[in-house]
Amino acid sequence: MRSKMLLTYNIIPQAQEEYMQFMVNVFVPTLQRLGLENMGVWHTQYGNYPIRLLVFVADEKDMREALHSESWQQSETRLKNYVTDYTCRVVAYQAGFQF
Repeated sequence: MRSKMLLTYNIIPQAQEEYMQFMVNVFVPTLQRLGLENMGVWHTQYGNYPIRLLVFVADEKDMREALHSESWQQSETRLKNYVTDYTCRVVAYQAGFQF
């Protein structure tokens, strides 16, 4: 069975450049090394919703192992330096958009 990780947040405007560098060079590659596959990044253009939604998918076992790893915990902690209103949810995989 597969799981889907849904990350939502708003980017701190003053940290935009550092955020982008971190995401491209550290965060996404770290999650990929942990066995999570990036399934998309969405940007909210209008409405009262978090500005960013990232989606990663993995087998349930791999997802559980990734979330308990030191690499994930360090990466998540660093991400929180660049964002507000952060949430991380793991749900059962369904094809298509999930929020």
